[in-house]
Amino acid sequence: MSSPYRLEMRGISKAFPGVQALSQVTLNVRPGTVHALMGENGAGKSTLMKCLFGIYKPDEGEIYLDGERADIPNSKAALAHGVSMIHQELHPVPHRSVMENIWLGRFPLMGVWPLRLVDERRMRRDTEALLQDLGLDIDPMAQVGSLSVSKIQSLEIAKAVSFQSKVIVMDEPTSSLTGNEVEQLFEIIEKLRGRGVSIIYISHKMEEILRISDDVTIMRDGKYIGTWEASELTTDLIISRMVGRDLNDRFPERSNVPSSVILKADGLTSTNPMSFKNVSFELRRGEILGVGGLVGAQRTELIEALFGLRQLKAGTIEIDGRKVSIKSPADAKKHGIALLTEERRTTGIFPVLSVYENTIIANLGRYRSRIGLIDERKGRREAADNVAKFRTKTPNVDTQIRNLSGGNQQKVLLARWLLTDPDILLLDEPTRGIDVGAKFEIYTIIAELARQGRTIVMISSEMPELLGMSDRIMVMSEGRMTGILDGRKATEQEIMRLAAQQRMA
Repeated sequence: MSSPYRLEMRGISKAFPGVQALSQVTLNVRPGTVHALMGENGAGKSTLMKCLFGIYKPDEGEIYLDGERADIPNSKAALAHGVSMIHQELHPVPHRSVMENIWLGRFPLMGVWPLRLVDERRMRRDTEALLQDLGLDIDPMAQVGSLSVSKIQSLEIAKAVSFQSKVIVMDEPTSSLTGNEVEQLFEIIEKLRGRGVSIIYISHKMEEILRISDDVTIMRDGKYIGTWEASELTTDLIISRMVGRDLNDRFPERSNVPSSVILKADGLTSTNPMSFKNVSFELRRGEILGVGGLVGAQRTELIEALFGLRQLKAGTIEIDGRKVSIKSPADAKKHGIALLTEERRTTGIFPVLSVYENTIIANLGRYRSRIGLIDERKGRREAADNVAKFRTKTPNVDTQIRNLSGGNQQKVLLARWLLTDPDILLLDEPTRGIDVGAKFEIYTIIAELARQGRTIVMISSEMPELLGMSDRIMVMSEGRMTGILDGRKATEQEIMRLAAQQRMA
């Protein structure tokens, strides 16, 4: 009797030193469906998918495809079985063409050995047919490094389809996409679903899950919690099953009281004519200033200028009433400013270094002895203190930070910058790619820092986050500041009106 499932993962367990990552996990995926896989960071979602794709070998359990047991010792075997995985962090070969990226490692050849050559004409023809079939308007000869993130995401999907995949895993596929780009992705997913392809979709965005999923499997602490039809679920039900408790309030109560002006920016203009222009604002002690806007609003560029990563053509910055010059991160640190960057994996963590090393690396002078050596005992003690303070889930401070979940990596980065004792903390999308439970913990840390009198500038693309955390909200559009709203009275409509102001002008 044939199986009703395209994929069955039965009793999958996987342990790492000091951590039981998966314990008897089950996953059953029907043909031609979008199956959401959800859970907090550290729930085991990525580990389970890496077991499916042959990156990890399970300690226990079996995998079945179309009712037949599949042995998947490596990624090549997974692809041969019709299983593809599109990772959250895209790693194309940027200086090669679209068609070369799609057929990498399996170029079509012509001629007879030993004079076999790549058949570029056939490769281009096959690429054009593949892209046309998926409705993708991408030049096969374009260098991948010149493409937008959404085009690279589409390229990875095309590559997966080229393997005749029956199962495609998509890990946070919309984390860097705009609204229109998300819609294009959903159109491709719908086309694949119609052809009987099974999509395993990992995302923290509840609206997406409820919109496109047929089934939802929820994991918690490396264990299987259950599978439900998406039509039976609500956002609140998903959250409570993910975290194992009801979250009546998504944001912590705040008792911070903004006081005197700590920083005044007047007429800040970038040296890049396509970036921000004539931006003026004030920051107050103990305040959380949210920064909203659409893609291209130049919010990141503005706060990077405050941190000395970008140069100013015009404008002045005053801290505590005195004009200061900030031309480098060292200048910013000297003036009590710290920056948590948007892309923690590329510009935040040092992946092969430990939690301890990642914690102290921004403030090594604090740990130098009189003869210039690092006092490891002091560094490890403070790293361990911060692990306990922020309830960071890690076996110990010697664990490589890349082995931590996204939310726990973010806690280590927060600890890193707090050890520099900043007065002003710049946070760029601090909860991107983090689940609801870990988000609440990050929010609690931010609220406590504001209560202590530190000033927080928080860029966020999530409306509920801006409205739930900000004392004031500064809105930007196409490099200009279009308004500042009272965070406790603002509405999504007001923010969107200001965010679209220049575009509509």
